[in-house]
Amino acid sequence: QVQLVESGGGLVQPGGSLRLSCAASGRIFTAYAMGWFRQAPGKEREFVAGISRIGGFTDYPQSVKGRFTISRDNAKNTLYLQMNSLEPEDTAVYYCAARARVDYVVITTAKGYEYWGQGTQVTVSS
Repeated sequence: QVQLVESGGGLVQPGGSLRLSCAASGRIFTAYAMGWFRQAPGKEREFVAGISRIGGFTDYPQSVKGRFTISRDNAKNTLYLQMNSLEPEDTAVYYCAARARVDYVVITTAKGYEYWGQGTQVTVSS
């Protein structure tokens, strides 16, 4: 089992930037593929970014590609999401997720993940 705690959310103006962090504890961090999801009021949970357990492969949906960057620091047991050029449509609760026993693949569906954090709110003013 792994415990995930997100931080770094807040209020930002359109065009601004935020960096979200996901601190992991428990099982060895390198055992997991990791991802970020977001959920806005009245909408389903949406894939934002993913990174493979091995090889550093990443994937993003078109809605954030070129603006968001996912990365991991295995020495610090921490996952990051750098968000640039933020838009009002990016407003949501952002969740960190983990999946064990997957090597080279980037997981892009919520059902593909085993563990979730509690989320951090990101609000982009119009």
